[in-house]
Amino acid sequence: MAKRKGDWTEILIRQGVISPDQLAEAKQLANAQDIKLHDALAKLGYASGEDIARALAEQHGLEYVNLAEVVIPPSVVELVPESVARENVIIPLAESDGELTVAVHDPLDYETLDKLRFILNRRITPVLAPKEAITEAINRYYGQTVGESADSMLQEFTDTAIDFTETEAETAAAQDDLDEASAPIVKLVHLIIAEAVQLRASDIHIEPFEDRVRVRYRIDGLLVERDSPPKRLLGAILSRIKILAKLDIAERRRPQDGRIKVTVGDKELDLRVSVIPSVHGQSVVMRILDKDSIKVGLRQLGFSEEDYLRIKQLIQRPNGIILVTGPTGSGKTTSLYAALNELNTPDRKIITAEDPVEYYLPGVNQVEIRHDIGLDFARVIRAMLRQAPNIILVGEMRDLETAQMGIQASLTGHLVFSTLHTNDAPSAITRLIDMGVPAYLVASSVIAVMAQRLVRVVCQKCKMPYTPSDALIEAAGLTPDQVARANFTRGRGCSSCQGSGFRGRLGIFELMIMSSKLRELTFHSAPTEDIRRTAIAEGMKTLYQDGIEKVLRGITTLEEVFRVAKRSESE
Repeated sequence: MAKRKGDWTEILIRQGVISPDQLAEAKQLANAQDIKLHDALAKLGYASGEDIARALAEQHGLEYVNLAEVVIPPSVVELVPESVARENVIIPLAESDGELTVAVHDPLDYETLDKLRFILNRRITPVLAPKEAITEAINRYYGQTVGESADSMLQEFTDTAIDFTETEAETAAAQDDLDEASAPIVKLVHLIIAEAVQLRASDIHIEPFEDRVRVRYRIDGLLVERDSPPKRLLGAILSRIKILAKLDIAERRRPQDGRIKVTVGDKELDLRVSVIPSVHGQSVVMRILDKDSIKVGLRQLGFSEEDYLRIKQLIQRPNGIILVTGPTGSGKTTSLYAALNELNTPDRKIITAEDPVEYYLPGVNQVEIRHDIGLDFARVIRAMLRQAPNIILVGEMRDLETAQMGIQASLTGHLVFSTLHTNDAPSAITRLIDMGVPAYLVASSVIAVMAQRLVRVVCQKCKMPYTPSDALIEAAGLTPDQVARANFTRGRGCSSCQGSGFRGRLGIFELMIMSSKLRELTFHSAPTEDIRRTAIAEGMKTLYQDGIEKVLRGITTLEEVFRVAKRSESE
């Protein structure tokens, strides 16, 4: 092995991949979440798996291998059993004179190398590759992936002559619950969930129609249709899901809600289940709640440096209301939880009122709204104030009473976070006044409003430069100077992004901080357009402008920004 060439983090700093400040932030995250430093850097988006693997290879004098460019002979793959490859996240690359070259992701994992020498009875030469690249190669070279398994099982069901009535389906599902090892419906439901998790889906939709059952996954905000099971299996699948969610399998006329706890690989997941009756049967949506997705800090949400510093200062204020607005699925909950994660210290008491509680936050007192027993937002807020909290989160300001209680809490020395369903930040002010909240109370209590949307991020694995058409540039309203300095990119489509060219999502934001002039306009119940015009004049970046900045930096595409934000006449 060659001589070590300094620490891998020093190599990344020397190469300009990360800065010392970014390294310090990653170390803090690694300590807080008890994860490895290179995982923290990747999670923060400061360094890719490839950057880290190359630096580790240089540090330890090992060869770095790009597995996407390597073709492994079947005879070499057969030398290592699939179970050994998956358990240790390694893959054999070449064999010569009894010596096996193996791709690993951790050069210091000597225990695994010793185990491989013992199991395979060969000399092992390690080379380095990113962990996710090794996992992809294992899926590529060793038989079926989860998706292929689900597809083959669906084909098996399609080919078989078994037919289920609804009653038989319920009986079968109940029996399957007792005999999980051999139950086909159990395996099918588990594979549907496992495939959705593998494809990074946020929810699973199982929808009955007259002649078929449609299964769709929402991936990066867009629905993708998968191979569907035969219509005759709908009853059995529904009953299995209801048993897991502890719902009444005999109830078919009323909506039902439940939760399922599942383990997929090494991940423990919560699934929020919603069942509603439709014309052709019961429709199910399973929302996949991954606890890791809310362990993000404000830095990872996608703020520009300017907005990030502003929001950091805002959440340190002792009192006032901070509102987050946007449609369902625009990331409002994630943003609020990121703020709470930042503020969640032993010297602060935080209470939330949510409908429902989707994620459980350690160290935060969370209350679930239950309308069936009269436990609504206003009543919970009233009770909260007797608990002497420092910070309150109200899931949503839906009515006048909730809004008034939130405002009263902010005026009595509490910092209040909440959400509203409006299209942009200035509209939140007029929405509160339209609900019946006196304008002077809105003017004195609201300290900031943040509107947000989510855009898909260009896949890092297949990112390539390109030039948008003149018509697209004109439609975006880009100046020649902006085009000259732009770094336009798009994804070619690869296995990492399932051919879509996008992987992951990031927020675009419109942060309106209340100034004395904006408070005056609010006090006089000014129209939304006047408030908006003044906010822009005082430096507010609109959703569209923030999105365009991310396009110019090569993070997303013009089409993505057009999909979620519109260009106003003034822009």
